[in-house]
Amino acid sequence: MIAMSTQNNYPKLHNAMWPGLVGKGSPDAEPCLDLDTMLNLTAKAEVNGVKFDGVDIFLFDPHVNINSSDDDVKLLVEKVTSRNLVVGSVVAPIWPPTGGGSAMGSAVDRKKFVGQVKKASRIASRLRELGARPNGIIRIDSACSVAEWAAKPSENTKRIAATFREACEVAESFGERLAAEGEICWGGMHSWKAMVKLLEMVNRPKILGFQADMAHTLLYTLGFNAPESAILPQDWDWSDPARLDDALKQLTAALRDWTIDFHVAQNDATVKGSGTHEKTGHHCLPKDKNGKLDIARHAGYWLRDAQGELTKNIRHLCWDGCMFPNAVMKKAKTWNDILEAMIAVREAHGWVEGKAAAAPAKPAGEKPAVKKPAAKKTAAAKAPVKK
Repeated sequence: MIAMSTQNNYPKLHNAMWPGLVGKGSPDAEPCLDLDTMLNLTAKAEVNGVKFDGVDIFLFDPHVNINSSDDDVKLLVEKVTSRNLVVGSVVAPIWPPTGGGSAMGSAVDRKKFVGQVKKASRIASRLRELGARPNGIIRIDSACSVAEWAAKPSENTKRIAATFREACEVAESFGERLAAEGEICWGGMHSWKAMVKLLEMVNRPKILGFQADMAHTLLYTLGFNAPESAILPQDWDWSDPARLDDALKQLTAALRDWTIDFHVAQNDATVKGSGTHEKTGHHCLPKDKNGKLDIARHAGYWLRDAQGELTKNIRHLCWDGCMFPNAVMKKAKTWNDILEAMIAVREAHGWVEGKAAAAPAKPAGEKPAVKKPAAKKTAAAKAPVKK
C-alpha cells in the first residue's frame, strides 16, 4: 500500500464499466459482467480509506440502453449514486454492430453515426441535469478498421473529419464535448500523426478533443499499424528507459494540448483482442511484471505541461483495463491494486481544489525548467486552433 501524503482531491478517480462488455458476450468469448456487478466491485474497492469517486460508462446493452427513457436514466442515476459514485465520461455506441455506422462510410452509415452521438448526448446531458455527472466527455472513434481506411487514406480522412464536425454540432447543442480515442485499431486514428491531422482537420477544439489512454498511446510510439510514424525503433528492446521517456515526451508534446480525457493504464507492448473487439492494445494489470510503463511517472507527461507545471485540464482520471478474464475481474484485489495505482497518479500530479499542489520530481530525462512569468490563459487558449 502507498503512503498518503498530500491527499489531493483532484483529479477524481473513476473506474470504467465497459471492461465488463468489451470482448465479451459473443459465442467465442466469456459472458458479459452486468452493470450491477461492475458497480459493486468498484464501490467495494478501498485503499487506506480512499475509494473510487465515480464510473465512466458504455451506453450500450446490457449496461445502459442507448434508447433509454428519462425514467430509465433516473434509475441509472439511482444505481450509481446509491453506491456513493457519480458518472463521468460516457461511450457512444457509434459502431455498426451497435446501431451506428462507419464515420467514413455511406451517407446512411454516417447518419447512423451522428444519430448515436445525438442519443448519447441526450443521456449525458440528462445525467448532468440530474446532478449525477459533474464532468466528463462523450467518447467516439472512426468506427472503421485501418485496412478499410488505407484503401483511400486522404479521401477517407476527409470523410471522417466531416462526420466528426457534424457530431460536434450535435454535441454542442446539448452542451457536451467529444473526445476521439487514440487507439491503433481505428482507421484514420491509428497513429499519433494521423490523430493530430484528423483533429486539426475537424478544427473544433472547443468541442472535439483527444482521449489519451496510456496503454494505447504507448503503442503509438512503436508504430503498430503505422511503421512510418514510429518514434521508437523496430528492434526496440526496452533496455534504455531514457529513450522511452524521450519518445513519450515527443508524443505528448503533439497531443497533450488536445487531451480532454485521460485513462490510466498499463501495457506490455503487445497487441491482442477477443470476441468482437480485436487487434488492439493489450491492457495489463498495474503490477504485471511485463508492464512497460512506470504508471505514476509516465502519467506526468500527459498531466503536466512541457515545463512540468500541472495543467489541471483533466478533472477525473479513469482506469481502462479491457479484456481481463472474468475470474480476474471478480477479485477484490484486482480493483484495490488498480485503485492504488490511480491514487499514486493523483498524488504525483493532482491537487487540492483551491490550493496549489506540491510539485513532485520531474520525470526522468528532463532537466528542471526555469519558471517564467506567463500570461493567464483563457479557456479558449487551452486548445490548439488550426491556423
